[in-house]
Parts: sequence; C-alpha cells; structure tokens
Amino acid sequence: MTHEFKNIVEEALIAKSQGIKSVLASVVALDGSSYRRPGVRMLILENGKMIGAVSGGCVEKEILLQSETVFKTDEAKIMTYDGRYRLGCEGVLYILIEPFRPNESFTNAFNKCLENRNNFVIQSYFEKKEGVIFGIGTQVKINNNLFSISKNIVKTKEHTLSVFKQNMPPCFKLIIIGAEHDAVQLCKYGALTGWEITVISGVSEAKSISDFVGAKNFYAISPEQIDAKLIDNQTAIVLMTHNFANDLRYLVALKNTDPNYIGVLGPVKRREDLLSQFIEYCPNVEDDFLDIIHGPAGLNIGSETPQEIAISILSEILAFTKKRNPKSLSKINGKIHID
Repeated sequence: MTHEFKNIVEEALIAKSQGIKSVLASVVALDGSSYRRPGVRMLILENGKMIGAVSGGCVEKEILLQSETVFKTDEAKIMTYDGRYRLGCEGVLYILIEPFRPNESFTNAFNKCLENRNNFVIQSYFEKKEGVIFGIGTQVKINNNLFSISKNIVKTKEHTLSVFKQNMPPCFKLIIIGAEHDAVQLCKYGALTGWEITVISGVSEAKSISDFVGAKNFYAISPEQIDAKLIDNQTAIVLMTHNFANDLRYLVALKNTDPNYIGVLGPVKRREDLLSQFIEYCPNVEDDFLDIIHGPAGLNIGSETPQEIAISILSEILAFTKKRNPKSLSKINGKIHID
C-alpha cells in the first residue's frame, strides 16, 4: 500500500500548488468483511476529483458527499458505511475523513524515507462512532519523528482514542534484466501494479528508458556493474536476457544480494543447467538464495502471449511474496484475506 499513499501525497502537493484543498479518507476499522481492509485510503480534492479508492466504487460516492462538510469546517470526522445492505460484503466500514495538509517538513522527510527505502508508520486515531470527534486524526512516524498530516493535533494523553497503526515498507521494486519485447510487456504490467520498475539491459543494447513504459530507472551495464544497493528484500528480479551465458553472469553477480524473488525464463532443463553451472562458480552460495530462484518463472495459467506471460510472472511474484499457495478463490472456504 506504500505506493498508494505515495501517490496520494504527490497528488495532494500538486493540488496545494494550485490552491486546491484536499481531504484524506482512511478506512480505520471494519466489522465483518469488505472489498478491501483497514489501511486503504483515498484523496478527495475540493474540485471533486478523487484519487485512489477504498472499495469497488459504491463507498466512494458517499465519501465524496461526506467530505463536503470537512472542506467547509476543516474538522476531521468519522463516517460509517454498512455494506451489508449495499455491497453484500457483510461488513461495516469506519472511515476517518480529515483535512490533508502535508507541510514542507513532512514532505522532505517522507521523500527522503522513500529514497532511502526505509519503513515508516501511519497511525490514525479514531472512535467507532459517527461525527466530529475531538482529537481524531492521522500522524506519520518517520525515523521516530511524528508528523500530523492535518491541522488537528492529536492529543492521546487527555483523550482515550482507538488507534489503527500500519507499518509501511518501502515500495515494492521489480528489476527486469533484459530488453526484449517480453521485458517491455512485463515492465508495463508491473508498473500498473504500482511497483517501482528498474530495467537493466546489456551495454550493447540500443534501448533507453523511453522504450519501457512505466520504468523508473534504466541502466545499460554489464552484470559486474550491478549495484547491490539497488536490491533489498522488497525487490523481485526477473532474468530475461534470452542468453544463457548472460543470465549466468547476472546470477553470479547477484549471489551476495538479498532479493525477495528471482525468476528465470526458459524450460526446466535450462534452469537445471543454469543452476548447475552457477553452483560450480559459487559453491558456497547459501541455500536461502537458491530457494528464491524460480524457473520457469510464472504460474501455470496457460499463458502464451508476452502479455499473458507477464501476468503469469507477476502473479507468481505476488503469491511468493505474500506466502500464498495460488488457487481459485471459489475453492476457498472462509476468509480470503489473512489478518
């Protein structure tokens, strides 16, 4: 959800520069089940524009109406939405609606936090009742510094309020090593998920970042030039150079990094040959590193086109990252989401 909050902050700052006020709506509690869980947020601008969503679409219209009083009074409030009678989700949402006033101190700290790929915490104070309640609001904790994102100052010592805390990791990153047509499609689809995309091509490739829609970074470098600082445990890597020797060189270059996932294109035999030669070059490699290598990359969903293969690979990354065993949701009895 970090990328969603990042987008909200960016849009709020653009609106602020244009003299347009903004309001933040956050789902802070849920009784029962719903389309999305507590921690989802959306931004409402004074001109009626909405950024993000907290449900499949029905709740947003009510939030837009409820936000009108917040724009007028500058007072945070709680609204409830009973989905049992409208959405069929059997849940009651508690939504904090508050003025969103990111100041320069917060913006600088937040941007530095994202750049350094550090965690931060969002904590929202609320009560499970409708209306304006003194002291409710949201703070963001960055490196032990608290930033109130609205004009209200949360006073927890004098008032007993419930708090919803959410630990926010760095934005998930996908590193694509390769520059062929299938890499272009994986980049495009990965960007649609909100992931930060970095593309690495060989030094002789006649490609640039303009060839990859949605990419944040592009590097034309040799395997030995890969900067280990680009890679952390919120990073997935897909090797798709379509050259066995190059894939091997890149895999050797990655041996001392700690990515979340490594995907390799090609049939099982190619993966076995690749790993066999890799272990010859790196006999002391840790088993944990080998465990994150997936080849052929992707879930078996019948993919054939580059676009379908991209969906297959992204699906496997999501499932592996979230420790899920993929199956049809219709085959699941009980909760879909893990608390």
